Amino acid sequence: MRSALRMMVETQSDLELVGEAVDGHEALALVRGRRVDVVLMDLRMPRLDGIRATEIITRELPATRVLALTTFDLDEYAFPAIRAGASGFLLKDARAEEIVDAIRVVHAGHGVVAPSTTRRLIEHVAATPADSDAEAEAIRARLTPRELDMLREVATGATNAEIAARLHLSENTVKTHVGHVLSKLELRDRVQAVVLAYESGVVGRSSR
Repeated sequence: MRSALRMMVETQSDLELVGEAVDGHEALALVRGRRVDVVLMDLRMPRLDGIRATEIITRELPATRVLALTTFDLDEYAFPAIRAGASGFLLKDARAEEIVDAIRVVHAGHGVVAPSTTRRLIEHVAATPADSDAEAEAIRARLTPRELDMLREVATGATNAEIAARLHLSENTVKTHVGHVLSKLELRDRVQAVVLAYESGVVGRSSR
């Protein structure tokens, strides 16, 4: 799998492979010693698994993005990886062009999640009631009414184009508002916004 990924990256003129690791400990040593923009992280590794490695990397090196790869499209892998700070989650059987595109998207500061996982992520967090209304109220206080609308739209899993069509706005306007939401709430990407929106209760049971 690493050989295939290496060849995939090396054929792209705008990408450079800076190293490989066989487990989480090697991955940590690599990113601590070199400039790494995006890590392709296998979630199932010996010694130190990819979820724990992702958590450490995103905490120590917030500029480094993690794109998680796994054979299994299961909640037990997807949700912990996203909560650990991964900006993307793809299956290993994704097409080469999908993985390469995902690297670029994650590097640009956006989130990438396999479509089937996005749907179940929303279902999963939406089914979990917020512990209290305090966090939801704090979030509402930090956002303008338009930004709050954007957070709710993002929580549906909609793209900027879909939100623009729904709210009769330009796509650039939506992009600007979403950027403000992420900045004000100190979120890495849209994936984290989805989780926060539901877990806080801004969207879900306590928002009804």
